[in-house]
Amino acid sequence: MKLARIVSNQNGISRRMASQLLAAGRVRVDGSVCRDGNEDISRFREVKIDKDIIQQAEPAYYLMLHKPAGYLSATQDDQHPTVMELIEPELRPHLHIGGRLDRASTGLLILSNDGTWSRRLTEPAVKIPKVYRVTTADPISPETALRFAEGIWFEYEQLTTSPAQLEPLNDHEARITIFEGRYHQVKRMFHAMGNRVTSLHRESMGSLVLDPELPVGGYRHLSGSEIRSVG
Repeated sequence: MKLARIVSNQNGISRRMASQLLAAGRVRVDGSVCRDGNEDISRFREVKIDKDIIQQAEPAYYLMLHKPAGYLSATQDDQHPTVMELIEPELRPHLHIGGRLDRASTGLLILSNDGTWSRRLTEPAVKIPKVYRVTTADPISPETALRFAEGIWFEYEQLTTSPAQLEPLNDHEARITIFEGRYHQVKRMFHAMGNRVTSLHRESMGSLVLDPELPVGGYRHLSGSEIRSVG
């Protein structure tokens, strides 16, 4: 919400008076004077007029989870366990999942209550690299890397995927980097090559790399530098 609107939402403060308070340097955001009424202020920031708090900062949560196989990337489900069951109960109501993995897949999962932040990781248009380690049923053909680099046509969406990078590790394993994160994208790309993914493990999303010390099913809060690295 714009800062001027936050100020003018207070009882007895008109838009004109809000502009005067801002110009006079009487409005502080997180302790610093802010005179720009057009600045977007999230709910995670404190706003004061003089010494009076008019917006209390809500706590922001940014978590990294090492997702095990067999858990749904969902808040609740009647048939299968969900990743939320791996999180402390008091945190669960506040969190959403940024960049889902299907039930059989493992690896890095991000949970947060900051939607603006998490969308920078997950929206296809942002083009943040996402790295997966893949095992396939059949040997990976030599032309797979070339086809992935050209992009794979998805009939359902009527589009060609952005160029992806494939690093073969052995006949049946590879590391693949994609820049979109569409529905079952990696599995569908291999399917287009006549192959089938038998295991999929996400290693990183942008600058966020799965902590090698994090046990399967474990999670931790992101550091300040990790949060800021998302932009």
